[in-house]
Amino acid sequence: MAFWSSTSVFTSKVPRKILFMFTLSLSVTYLFYSLMSCYNSLQFPLQENYAYQGRLVTEETTFVTLREKLYSASQGFTEFTEAEGTTAVTGAREHAEAEQRTVEWIRTQASPTKSAAAAIYHTSAQEREHQEFSTTDSELRVNCTMDYGVKKLPQAIIIGVKKGGTRALLEALRVHPDVRAVGNEPHFFDRNYEKGLDWYRDLMPSTLEGQITMEKTPSYFVTNHAPKRIHTMARDIKLIIVVRNPVTRAISDYTQTLSKKPEIPTFEVLAFKNRTLGLIDASWSALRIGIYALHLESWMQYFPLSQMHFVSGERLIVDPAGEMAKVQDFLGLKRIVTDKHFYFNKTKGFPCLKKPEDSSTPRCLGKSKGRTHPKIDPDVIRRLHKFYKPFNMMFYQMTGQNFEWELEEDSESRSSQD
Repeated sequence: MAFWSSTSVFTSKVPRKILFMFTLSLSVTYLFYSLMSCYNSLQFPLQENYAYQGRLVTEETTFVTLREKLYSASQGFTEFTEAEGTTAVTGAREHAEAEQRTVEWIRTQASPTKSAAAAIYHTSAQEREHQEFSTTDSELRVNCTMDYGVKKLPQAIIIGVKKGGTRALLEALRVHPDVRAVGNEPHFFDRNYEKGLDWYRDLMPSTLEGQITMEKTPSYFVTNHAPKRIHTMARDIKLIIVVRNPVTRAISDYTQTLSKKPEIPTFEVLAFKNRTLGLIDASWSALRIGIYALHLESWMQYFPLSQMHFVSGERLIVDPAGEMAKVQDFLGLKRIVTDKHFYFNKTKGFPCLKKPEDSSTPRCLGKSKGRTHPKIDPDVIRRLHKFYKPFNMMFYQMTGQNFEWELEEDSESRSSQD
């Protein structure tokens, strides 16, 4: 009781004004510290946003560099090393959100309009695409255009001919940064047509704006219904036909079959219905393919010659850069694949593609290319040249080009006389 009475006496003696000022000062102090705490909490996200924007700019620059280097690699034969690739994508691996925006930036470059890409940016579909995006160094270093863009039906097709040099031409074209081609032969217009165009499109690689989608299936050239089917898909498509001396082509065709089926009859037996009478068996596919004029008639019913380009298989061996220049012009491409991309392999007997400057070993086609031909009776070869000559003359007239296969016949005749 004494304590409480003394406290109340003390309180009553303190002026009410001083007590009010004391309480007010405590309130102001508390409010000040509260505001400071709130300010700090608001400041950090702001700083993180600035840092994020800095990383975003860096990553966009990185991917611009990747695409520029990819383009220049084909011109100067330079390729990213593993260290360069790792350095180039370090920023993209630091932060998941920044990576997502970088992916969208690349999508914007492939899109016809940037505004359309920006509208898609906030959709859930884009988030699903981001989940599928791979950020491994090797993919970003080598395939930075493979995983982006859209799949389109081909704008150009190598339609023939078998054993003419179609694989060599396709591999040389794939060096060009503006060409995206299917590696395997789809055989859509001759074997898989019932699967539909959606199935066919799905086989194609993704392309960016300005790139050409291509495929090659040599059997199209000799398939009766292929011209109409391709015309139905795209009447303005560009067609490339690689042709070769039909006699040499037939022997090469037989050599390939012989490697798989050693038990087949000799070339001489298969080439004739009656060798004594000199009756050529034109129904044998190895010989029938070489009647180019016959097959070309079917294609000219649907496509003008202006949409066809004929590549000489012989010149593709002796002057690959010259033939590639014509093909690139036909496709409307810049002449990037030149003589510096080729190296003649004396063992195989045809040019090989050079690897980038960090490797001295050329990249040649597989073991199935450049096989040694079996020895064929010179009389059989002479008769085949005689059989093909009128068809060759007709083919020269139809295409407006002289492939000079008769000169090879004359050369072979002189060598046999010697």
